[in-house]
Amino acid sequence: MADPRGFLTYEREDNPKRPIEVRRTDWHEIYAPVTDPDVEAETRRQAARCMDCGIPFCHSGSAGCPLGNLIPEWNDFVRLGEWGRASERLHATNNFPEFTGALCPAPCQEACVLSITSQPGSVAIKRVEWSIAEIAWRDGHVAPQPATEASGKRVAVVGSGPAGLAAAQQLTRAGHEVTVYERDDRLGGLMRYGIPEFKFEKWELDRRLEQMRAEGTRFVVNCEVGGEGAAALPVERLRAEYDAVVLAVGSLAGRDDRTIEGRDLEGIHLAMEYLTPANHECEGDGPSPINARGKNVVVIGGGDTGADCYGTATRQGAIGVHQLDQYPAPPVIRDPATSPWPAWPYVFRTPPALEEGGERLFATAVRRFVGDERGHVRSVELATVEVRKGADGSREVVPTSEEVHEVPADLVLFSIGFTGPDDMALIPGLGIERTKKNTIGCGSDWQTDAPGVFVCGDAHRGASLIVWAIAEGRSAAAAVDTYLSPDARTDLPAPVHPGALPLSSAGASAS
Repeated sequence: MADPRGFLTYEREDNPKRPIEVRRTDWHEIYAPVTDPDVEAETRRQAARCMDCGIPFCHSGSAGCPLGNLIPEWNDFVRLGEWGRASERLHATNNFPEFTGALCPAPCQEACVLSITSQPGSVAIKRVEWSIAEIAWRDGHVAPQPATEASGKRVAVVGSGPAGLAAAQQLTRAGHEVTVYERDDRLGGLMRYGIPEFKFEKWELDRRLEQMRAEGTRFVVNCEVGGEGAAALPVERLRAEYDAVVLAVGSLAGRDDRTIEGRDLEGIHLAMEYLTPANHECEGDGPSPINARGKNVVVIGGGDTGADCYGTATRQGAIGVHQLDQYPAPPVIRDPATSPWPAWPYVFRTPPALEEGGERLFATAVRRFVGDERGHVRSVELATVEVRKGADGSREVVPTSEEVHEVPADLVLFSIGFTGPDDMALIPGLGIERTKKNTIGCGSDWQTDAPGVFVCGDAHRGASLIVWAIAEGRSAAAAVDTYLSPDARTDLPAPVHPGALPLSSAGASAS
């Protein structure tokens, strides 16, 4: 740490955003390019705020980054303007830092020692990470890393989201012949068709896929593994042709609530029924059948996916957008009694999409959907509610008033979470039973009940953060490499254990 007063000299500053009136009219990323000279200079000053702590909680697996990113090290390289060395240290622990730099909510920042108090505030680690990644691409520091020796072993990775891609890249670099199977027409999983373009432009994903192809990873799209038909890969062939299988199929089954009166009206959809075709349209596949233009939109759910729906509706030209959250508005400042450092703080946050217009309603839930004479939703009746714990420990949503508030709604989007992997023939076809949480369980070696079949990412953990998906993909790859090695050894890193959980506190959430 060359400047022990850096955190006092410079203020915490996140990436600058493009003006609201500009960004809400297009699908480009909301942030100004991190490679602009002025932005780059400010990022270097931000990195100089790092204290190089004796115990750096930022890369603690339980409180900060599960990948174990060497944050103080690359902060110092950035401070010195040594972007190439910063890239080397960042890529040593993270296969896809441009993914996490854009999409991770950054538990590392909240675990920063400077985050103990609200001022001066933590280092803007997310900003520094994203800048390192983008400048590395600009300056040619990212290159294919093909294996020097082939193992002769074949591995199938099912699913091309961040967990599957991380596992595939690690195993390819270890010398195995890896094929990634994707049931969609393009690669990337939720990064491709779940995350809107304004949060992550897909050319950034495509350039990383090209690196992986150059390293030797093979990709197959439009293939339902375990399914039937000419384009499918039956379980029998999967087991016969590969020495190991990695399941990275995600957690895409959306949670619904069919108990609400009027739920079957037209114009009410799950979030992914809306986001997926909207992203297809951005890919040039033609107009989405579900469009918010000229409509009043109600988004049910206060998480990241709800914000994605919100920003998408705004860009499509919605008249107005309301987002509903059953919980009360969180406090503006961390309460140490219920949300102590270094746990993820339960505090009020405003995603960039929600800065662009519309309204958020807290402690509010839908009482019923009201339809028109055509059977299409036209409004929602709302009630103020309180979330309580029932006698059996279950969550109960209880009205706190008889008063009902009605808002117009031509399009309603459920964004209340995910319940596990989709129903697919592959899982029972492999003889795997789901856990009580509807996920795919595994042992301490990431191996499922089916010998030689491993699991990682949201399929194992449930819907979680992209940084946990990459960490699990890397760890599962190490387990597969050990399984395939003649001496049961591996040089691949395994940053997390299957049972690892982030440090939590009452009311805290990392979603």
